[in-house]
Amino acid sequence: MSMSEKNSNNTSGISILDKIVLKKKEEIEVAKLKKTILQLKQSELFSRECYVLRDFILDPARTGIIAEFKRISPSKGIINNHSSVQEVSNGYAASGASSLSILTDQSFFGGNDEDLLEARRVNKLPLLRKDFMLDQYQIIEAKALGADIILLIAAILSPGEVRELAKCAKDLGLNVLLEVHNREELDRSICDNLDAIGVNNRNLGDFSVTVQHSFDLADHIPSQFLKISESGISNPETIQELREAGFDGFLIGENFMKESDPGKAMKVFVSKL
Repeated sequence: MSMSEKNSNNTSGISILDKIVLKKKEEIEVAKLKKTILQLKQSELFSRECYVLRDFILDPARTGIIAEFKRISPSKGIINNHSSVQEVSNGYAASGASSLSILTDQSFFGGNDEDLLEARRVNKLPLLRKDFMLDQYQIIEAKALGADIILLIAAILSPGEVRELAKCAKDLGLNVLLEVHNREELDRSICDNLDAIGVNNRNLGDFSVTVQHSFDLADHIPSQFLKISESGISNPETIQELREAGFDGFLIGENFMKESDPGKAMKVFVSKL
């Protein structure tokens, strides 16, 4: 869910990421017309106190895994269109997930706001609203939907936008996860109002996935931030290696979601840790 989703066969010269951003800007304007910020702030969930991501990621009784619910990927197509949010998220929680990632982008990932609301209804874990955040409106919306964490993708935001959106989130009590792909994005985007920095493990040239991206950036992420490795983790031994390199959390979605029972798949995975 990032520049990694670019389509090398796209002959129009515009990447999938560019298309997502353009579509997202349109969707934000429509959303603003449907529900005002005042209405969002009056929602029942807006006033709830967010869970602290750090407490759950570092809890020794949990796995450090941020388990993701994702139906579709632009680069892979349908991953899982039969499992329910309740079924999967409950399975993840029972298997020791430290947090849950819920896709809310509908046009490209098949998610929706109701998925996040449903996950909130049935879980007492920190929820990450996984979406393409471009506007403060979306952050207020995330709080109203019951999210505890928002994602900021360095590849689609300027350093100023990262700072502005991160401050907005922290002012609302939300946790902030910054996603980076390389050293340049990391160095330009670091700011005080971040809780965690995630390294996406996808190669932006050929879409191959290598956890080496995480190892390469591990020592460059300041120690005050949680270090999260994202994507391409399919082997329990990899988590041990990442822990030794200094990583605290591990975002895993497709590895579980591609199975008929994602919760059971995570349970088997965790049993090997």
